[in-house]
Amino acid sequence: MSIATAAVFCGSRHGDLSGYAEAARALGSALAHAGVRLIYGGGAVGLMGEVAGAALAAGGAVSGIIPDFLHTREVMHHGVDELVVTGSMHERKALMFARAEVFLILPGGLGTFDELMEILTWRQLGLHDKPILIVNVLGWARAVITMLETAVEQGFAAPSTRGLYEVVPDVPAALARLQALNPVAEASESARF
Repeated sequence: MSIATAAVFCGSRHGDLSGYAEAARALGSALAHAGVRLIYGGGAVGLMGEVAGAALAAGGAVSGIIPDFLHTREVMHHGVDELVVTGSMHERKALMFARAEVFLILPGGLGTFDELMEILTWRQLGLHDKPILIVNVLGWARAVITMLETAVEQGFAAPSTRGLYEVVPDVPAALARLQALNPVAEASESARF
């Protein structure tokens, strides 16, 4: 599998720990160096702004997709090489889904949880078979992972649900997993995760 695009779902806030922003910057930079186009929520603030800014600073290609009503709340990132303004949140998520070959979930809040759950549900329903990596930076996703496990343990989700996503502890582990999914990058001197 050769990966050309990766969607990153993450917060429009920075969170309380500096390690969250560091992880977002590391991921954005690594995607750029590997020649993978970043598909993200289009904001210039929070972790969204960090991942996009780092990708751009490293010479990467960045597509921001943002609904019109979030124009001021998330402050559209006008520095990206492609900015798509949609009419709704649903249209935004559908477009991010259509353009991405893999999904990386970084720390975030309710919007990030919504994006994760929708993309997981779509995979469960057989609408796609794209990899979903939950990047558990500094343990931020422990409660989400517990919730998913509880749904299985209490009979609300099949045990096969565990195969819909992968949990990796940090950005280096996510990059190693992407490398395994992207054999073309191994052959290229310039495409290093």
